[in-house]
Amino acid sequence: MKCLVTGSAGFIGSHLCERLVYAGHTVVGIDAFIPYYPRALKEANLTTLRGQSAYTHHELDLRCDPLDDVLEGVGAVFHLAAMPGLAKSWTDYDLYESCNLRATQRLLEAARQVKSIRRFICASTSSVYGRYSTGDEMMPTRPISPYGLTKLAAENLCRVYEEFDLPVVVLRYFSVYGPRQRPDMGYHRFIAALLANEPITVFGDGQQVRGNTYIDDCVAATIAALDAPVGETYNVGGGETASVWDVLAMLEKIVNRRAEIHRAAARPGDQRSTCADTSKLRRHLGWEAKTSLNVGLARQVNWQRYVAWELGAGRLQAA
Repeated sequence: MKCLVTGSAGFIGSHLCERLVYAGHTVVGIDAFIPYYPRALKEANLTTLRGQSAYTHHELDLRCDPLDDVLEGVGAVFHLAAMPGLAKSWTDYDLYESCNLRATQRLLEAARQVKSIRRFICASTSSVYGRYSTGDEMMPTRPISPYGLTKLAAENLCRVYEEFDLPVVVLRYFSVYGPRQRPDMGYHRFIAALLANEPITVFGDGQQVRGNTYIDDCVAATIAALDAPVGETYNVGGGETASVWDVLAMLEKIVNRRAEIHRAAARPGDQRSTCADTSKLRRHLGWEAKTSLNVGLARQVNWQRYVAWELGAGRLQAA
């Protein structure tokens, strides 16, 4: 099947494209390379895909570029492109609105004209639930950051286009980590600081709890959604929860170095606890998370060591 993946050079998108190609699909990737973090890191994510005949990459901006040609003959759309992150969403709302809403609307408008599409899979986030995101898909959606707000609005845009019989499925990702994780994300920052023997900043009291989802498990759930009933929404989470202090203790053992901790005030919009109830995903599609947090963190540490050396940067930082 011909699949379109938006955000194909990103953390999750590049892994998804690789898995789809290896499964025998033809993949069209779209990424605008918006400089949220260094382009070199995104280009490195595409290294394996660039050599695959089944993969075609297009540097396009969903907010303004023509999309009809890249959608021709597509059987599935995986819409992962978005402006991520809590902190910057407070200071540059226009960017989040354009990337998460306008881009989604333009993609939906183009996709509704394509009769070959059998699934339009929209990647969303646990941030739509708000401060306490522990439970199933029936939890109230009460985002506490502009980022979460725009992602919930993007979900609702997708639902609007069900009026045109677009076969939408929504996936709400919970704290995805692993190789290629964005450099602004917590675990990437912790690992980079430990490897460089630099201080780690912990925001708030460090008791924030996350349900962690390893990248391979996230991608498996995303591909399984090709067979999901149209109109469904699913939580995608690993089920293994840990506080900031728990994760730091694991990383100290993996890296074999004690962390120097600096404390800072809690950030507005930061979730207090997240843990996905994935019962519906398991019932409908037979999906279960397979990777333990300790194993997944060790793999991410190894990747960050390799990438820092390969790019000659010593460490990678957010732009």
